[in-house]
Amino acid sequence: MRTLFAVVVLLALVLPVACAATQPRMDVTMTPVPTALFPSEIIALPAPRLKGTLTLEETLARRRSVREFADARLTLAELGQLLWAAQGITHPDGFRTAPSAGALYPLQVYLVIPGGAYRYEPQGHRLLSQVQGDVRRALYDAALQQDAVLQAPAVIVIAAVYARTARKYGEERSPRYVHLEAGHAAQNVLLQAVALDLGAVPIGAFYDDRVKQVLALPADHQPLYLIPVGHLK
Repeated sequence: MRTLFAVVVLLALVLPVACAATQPRMDVTMTPVPTALFPSEIIALPAPRLKGTLTLEETLARRRSVREFADARLTLAELGQLLWAAQGITHPDGFRTAPSAGALYPLQVYLVIPGGAYRYEPQGHRLLSQVQGDVRRALYDAALQQDAVLQAPAVIVIAAVYARTARKYGEERSPRYVHLEAGHAAQNVLLQAVALDLGAVPIGAFYDDRVKQVLALPADHQPLYLIPVGHLK
């Protein structure tokens, strides 16, 4: 009887391990972002793809503002690709996907998803935890309750630190350069969304101070764009 009991206990311990070992591993591009997103504070993103299935001309022709999204999460690879399109590093000297006056890079990109808000760090192509918990409804309220902000599985927020540019170009000229750069980065995101068969819409109507509060932005960070992104219905 003791021998039989020992065998049963051994099987109970070994079988779950064996079953887990035989489960196929999912490729990161096929793994949806979980609800309790990223328990760690630093999240490495998959390396961006440098070749897609659409030409630049095709993405330009297909780009439209999309305000309704399917009920499906974006993958970590999709999120990383979108963020890289906005401000990813593309040169050993630190040059990025969007042009910047004097290569001063005043823009700071944030990502809002069900698990919280994250700051994109181009160096290292990674995310840093900014705010824990789902803040999409609060962001929706700050954005005049525009449905796209609440329905999208991800919202990319482009903020600016004007002082980075003003140090070289002065207080009067620097806002123009910063705003031009924000437009370049936003268009990159919109075209990248098309290339990924996703929809997106640029939004500029929101209460600046409330967006800053929701995302716990530093005092010198000024939000310029909200870009909801998701799968097409």
